[in-house]
Amino acid sequence: MTDTMQIAGRRIGNSFPVYVIAEVSANHNRDYDRAVRILRAAKDAGADAVKLQTYTPDTITIASEREDFRVNGGTLWDGRTLHDLYTEAFMPWEWQPGLKKLAEDLRMHCFSSAFDSTAVDFLEEMNVPAYKVASFELVDIPLIQKMAHTGKPLIMSTGMATLEEIDEALQSARGAGAAEIALLKCTSAYPAPPEEMNLRTIPEMVRRFNVPVGLSDHTMGIAVPVAAVALGACIIEKHLTLSRSIPGPDSAFSLEPHEFKAMVDALRIAEKAVGKVHFGLSEKEEASRPFRRSLFVVADVKQGEVFTAENVRSIRPGNGLHTRHLQDVLGRSAAQGIKRGTPLSWEFVVRS
Repeated sequence: MTDTMQIAGRRIGNSFPVYVIAEVSANHNRDYDRAVRILRAAKDAGADAVKLQTYTPDTITIASEREDFRVNGGTLWDGRTLHDLYTEAFMPWEWQPGLKKLAEDLRMHCFSSAFDSTAVDFLEEMNVPAYKVASFELVDIPLIQKMAHTGKPLIMSTGMATLEEIDEALQSARGAGAAEIALLKCTSAYPAPPEEMNLRTIPEMVRRFNVPVGLSDHTMGIAVPVAAVALGACIIEKHLTLSRSIPGPDSAFSLEPHEFKAMVDALRIAEKAVGKVHFGLSEKEEASRPFRRSLFVVADVKQGEVFTAENVRSIRPGNGLHTRHLQDVLGRSAAQGIKRGTPLSWEFVVRS
């Protein structure tokens, strides 16, 4: 077990830059040129990787009008059958090798969520550098084992999962040969409300499982990923679309390119701000240190005159005696005349 992992030579963990994944999902709208434009937009926005999804309607479900196969519960897709939804959403497999090559030419990683064993075989032929396990597939132990057998790194989303289910998935992956695994905190609602994100789970996942932990985010906007990084997330996955005005199954909860770039910029600031445990002076604080408070003579004092709260005060700057000595000074006499604005020092104080 380790709190770092590696994908194609890129180290991922809290000691490294946040790994940003642009999820293409169904935002290609069955148009190859649009998929290409999404990849280019991902690169321009600062993504480290793009993620595809590898399934067909018949590998992920079956065609059925039974109520079991119909979406309901207040989602964006209520009333539709699963087969109908995935017929609209799936990415043709023949596109994927070309998209992977494009991503690599753009110096991004490209991998995919595999949804059945045939998808894993296909992606192995493509030589993807890693695999993603979607939240809904976290309970598909044979599929996880199939991916793990490849020896490639696994990134597993944990939406809806109990502690026991996450542990079972991890142990199954490790038992099947996966050595490098990351978990993503996820709320499987589309879009997900911020109040259901429970980002404090991220450091707890790190503590419990001792693996890199990130966030697969379906909220609107960019605030939640930034907050996740502040809490220790080292991977951020977010859907990217060319425009939410383009209809599609995932468009409504995806970021547009300028928003994705703003997110990446904010993440880069956040990861710098998180920094390390540090007390004391920082390099940039050196110039501010002289303006801390100290004891100054604030009214002219004659030799032999008693120091009082009217002629000695704690003020800025910090060139005088430390403020802890105020009570030691008050009531004592001046060893010499002192002009207003003089930093107090022990040479000016008659010692009894």
